[in-house]
Amino acid sequence: KARKYIENGCELFLAQVTGTVSKEKRFEDVLVICDFPEDLPGLPPPRQVEFRIDLITGATPVARAPYRLAPSELKELSEQLKELFKKGFIRPSSSP
Repeated sequence: KARKYIENGCELFLAQVTGTVSKEKRFEDVLVICDFPEDLPGLPPPRQVEFRIDLITGATPVARAPYRLAPSELKELSEQLKELFKKGFIRPSSSP
């Protein structure tokens, strides 16, 4: 389309605008921290015990069938998962 304008002798200015969105969450972006800044002034203090999970290379998840829930429990679980997803606390998994 731009070529057509140039061939007709029009003056043309082209610009490309790209936006970048940081995937890194900032401390200030967490809603709970925004709502209660006086209660959460910063990171927690260092602890005596440092918790860490060592992963085994090539390990696969345990294959286990999901257990049954009563219809009322299933409905409650579904509602809680939707709310957690909407708030950004959980995300879809792509585990094998």
